Amino acid sequence: MSTQPAGPPLLIACALGIEHLALRAGDRSGAGGPVTIVRTGMGPQAAGEAVTRRLADPALSEAAVLATGFCAGLAPGMHPGDVVVAEETRDPRGTVPCVATELLVKEIVRALPGRTVHTGPLTGSDHVVRGQERSDLLATGAIAVDMESAATLLSAVRTGARPVAAVRVVVDAPEHELVRIGTVRGGISAFRVLRSVLPAFFEWHRSLLLPRR
Repeated sequence: MSTQPAGPPLLIACALGIEHLALRAGDRSGAGGPVTIVRTGMGPQAAGEAVTRRLADPALSEAAVLATGFCAGLAPGMHPGDVVVAEETRDPRGTVPCVATELLVKEIVRALPGRTVHTGPLTGSDHVVRGQERSDLLATGAIAVDMESAATLLSAVRTGARPVAAVRVVVDAPEHELVRIGTVRGGISAFRVLRSVLPAFFEWHRSLLLPRR
């Protein structure tokens, strides 16, 4: 009986303590290789620096990188607890295509039956987005915004070729605006979703080990 060799590590990056708590609560160590969950701190600069620092570790130099946590939905009809699977991340510094998004969607639907999953561009911002600015970003084609995903993936690919992805849970939407970023009241639902979605990340990671046809 042959065993599959361990694949490249998986680095999962989030910004907030509550996001990190949700991921740690959901971690059952089911990935195809070693998993590191890192809290980067809030904002694009903190995220980029933290990811660059982690990937400088020889043990993580070839790691796949997945950015996750909460986000603001931009499209009407989005609700707290909906899931956003980025087809690409973008900010003024560049656009990064995401890998195997179809698989992520499939596995998230399996892990969270009945949960709405949106796919499309995920845009980055250096501040909390509200009101008209939300509409302006929607007009660019983006479906959601957060402060760390674009910086995380850009830093990841700049340190070397690797698979990257971004999955965010909507905590703030046009009809459900938060008063401030730290209020995670609609976040009760978002917290539970983030805690439950980790198996989908692990399936994505495992798929990277399969031979490409």
